[in-house]
Amino acid sequence: MSHLTKIAVSIGDINGVGLSIALAAHEIISQWCDPLYIVDDAIVDEACKKLHTSKSPTFRTFELDIPIQIEAGIIDANAGRYSFASFVKGVELAQQKKVDALVTLPIHKEAWAKAGIKFKGHTDYLRHHFGRDAIMMLGNSKLFVALFTEHIPLREVPKYLTFDALEVFLLDLYETTHFDKINVLGLNPHAGDGGVLGNEEELIDAAIQSANHKIGKPIFFGPSVPDVAFTPHALAHCNRIAALYHDQGLAPLKALYFDESINISLNLPIIRASVDHGTAFDIAYTAQKPKIESYLNAVRYAIDACKHLD
Repeated sequence: MSHLTKIAVSIGDINGVGLSIALAAHEIISQWCDPLYIVDDAIVDEACKKLHTSKSPTFRTFELDIPIQIEAGIIDANAGRYSFASFVKGVELAQQKKVDALVTLPIHKEAWAKAGIKFKGHTDYLRHHFGRDAIMMLGNSKLFVALFTEHIPLREVPKYLTFDALEVFLLDLYETTHFDKINVLGLNPHAGDGGVLGNEEELIDAAIQSANHKIGKPIFFGPSVPDVAFTPHALAHCNRIAALYHDQGLAPLKALYFDESINISLNLPIIRASVDHGTAFDIAYTAQKPKIESYLNAVRYAIDACKHLD
């Protein structure tokens, strides 16, 4: 299997659906890549017993040697600590070029907090670790949405919206995607209605014009009216969108493509893709099978991204 792309898979919160997804999808993705699951064999064996299944002989693991047991559907500090250790090891393997890319299964942010982990999620840690402004982009081939701000209170979004910060974000977004057209949303309803509903759009427009000038071609347009940008007519014109805050971009994306979308970290020295869903504690280790489309799409993206580097 040495000719296949090597993908490290951080296992996520073991009390959620991550292990179930990894086990269910293994035979499929092992035809595409050489996966290495960052989880202890004892945990996989315990998961198989709970799921009444068996693991493939080709299900290779990277032992963390951390004693822990599965507590299905429970928000637990130990599970949070374990998922963080799995993720950090995956980053390390990718950084050391021992694997070609990292795919992450879902963690639980509250479990991280209970474990005393100061990071709000995967992307927050990646920014800290690499000292880079990682960009969170979610979606699929039909629609990608990049987020200018993510996991911050809505009331703080305008504080982050400065000309310099937005211009850097736009330039980094273009350099790491090379999309030929990107729709930048306005902050306010109706994109401010000419200043009647807010004037932040003047700043957004200035950052768009400056970024396009530095790139040398009109990649970005807007600021566009947010509640129109996701209509079929608008998406037929441009399905690459820069949203200014979390729910502005992700509520419509998930309404359209919840099962298919993935989460990608851009502007980093490693390739990282993730499922775009949570731990689904309510169905973990039950008869209800979690859907695996998002995970399969994340693996596909990571493999394709590696090919583009060759």
